[in-house]
Amino acid sequence: MQRIETALPGVYIIEPRIYGDERGWFFESYRQETFAQIGIHEIFVQDNRSFSHRGVLRGLHYQLHYPQAKLCTVVQGEVFDVAVDIRKGSPTFSQWVGVLLSAENRRQLFIPGGFAHGFAVLSESAQFMYKCSDYYHPEDEGGVLWNDPALAIDWPLAEPRLSQKDRSFPTLAELPDDQLPAYQ
Repeated sequence: MQRIETALPGVYIIEPRIYGDERGWFFESYRQETFAQIGIHEIFVQDNRSFSHRGVLRGLHYQLHYPQAKLCTVVQGEVFDVAVDIRKGSPTFSQWVGVLLSAENRRQLFIPGGFAHGFAVLSESAQFMYKCSDYYHPEDEGGVLWNDPALAIDWPLAEPRLSQKDRSFPTLAELPDDQLPAYQ
């Protein structure tokens, strides 16, 4: 397993070691001791899975008081996965990184707690899975507008399909400081 640094400290691309032969392939998508050896020490307590059609954009979501580190992977299809640093006081505040995740490239994206997260489906459909380091608390969920001009995320979709909730989130500048995770 290889950990690849991104432009945001703490956000990593994970490339698993693939074992293949004429029958197909196998890899460990998660093994706690292996992740600890590459510097990721989170304990994951919840797995989530979503199915979406081409053009769907989900995000940008976060939890304020129960921040979730996430380990994201695509088991079918292809997505553009995005992490945005929204931690108040962070030296990389408002910066983002985007990574292409697919069933074919088998890459994973590790996102620490305190980041907003979203993804856009590029294939006909996609099944997206992610492990979380804390439980989902609906009353604690926050969000940032997907196309916030100040963030200037280079989404590969011109007009994504969005939920009403995702369409209604404020921009990062509109969020009061007490609604932003703190930089540790």
